[in-house]
Amino acid sequence: MSVIWDIDLDFFPLFDQPLLELDKLLRWAARPVDFVVTHHHEAYRHWIALVRQRIISPPHLIFHLDEHHDMLSESPPVQFGNYLYFAMRRWPRCRVCWVTPRPIDYPDMWLSEEAWRSVSTRFACVSDMKRGWPKPDVVSVCISPDFIDEGLCRKLLERVGQRTSV
Repeated sequence: MSVIWDIDLDFFPLFDQPLLELDKLLRWAARPVDFVVTHHHEAYRHWIALVRQRIISPPHLIFHLDEHHDMLSESPPVQFGNYLYFAMRRWPRCRVCWVTPRPIDYPDMWLSEEAWRSVSTRFACVSDMKRGWPKPDVVSVCISPDFIDEGLCRKLLERVGQRTSV
C-alpha cells in the first residue's frame, strides 16, 4: 500500500517563513515532486491513473497538507472541494491525515451523517507532520490560485520546480 503527500500551496501562508517550510517538507520527502496541478481534483485523477497503471498500489495513507480539508460534499461531480471524500470511498482502506496548523472547520459539518460515518474513523486532523511518519511514494502539489497571493505562489512554484521529477 502506498503513501501520498498531497500538498496545496495555500498551506504555506499559514507560516511565518513559507519558503523555508516548503523546503523543509520537500527535503523530508526525500523524493522529487511527481506532478503539479492547478486544482486538487486533478491530482486525484493522477493518483487513480498511477494505481491503474500499477505504478503505485492503492494508497493506504494520504497526508493532505492544506488550509482546507477538501471534504465539502459527498455529491458528484468530483471537484476541488470534495475529492478527498471520493478518494476515501474509492480506496476503503485509505486513511487521510489533514495537516494544518489552524483548521478552519471540520468535514462533519459539510457531509451528511451517513457520509461522515463512512469515512470518519479514517480521517484525522493534526497541526504538523511527525518525524516517524512514512515517506511518500508520490508527492503532488496543487497551486489553488484562488487561495494564494500570486507573488508567493510564484516563489513557491520556483522552489517546487527545482524538485520536480518531470
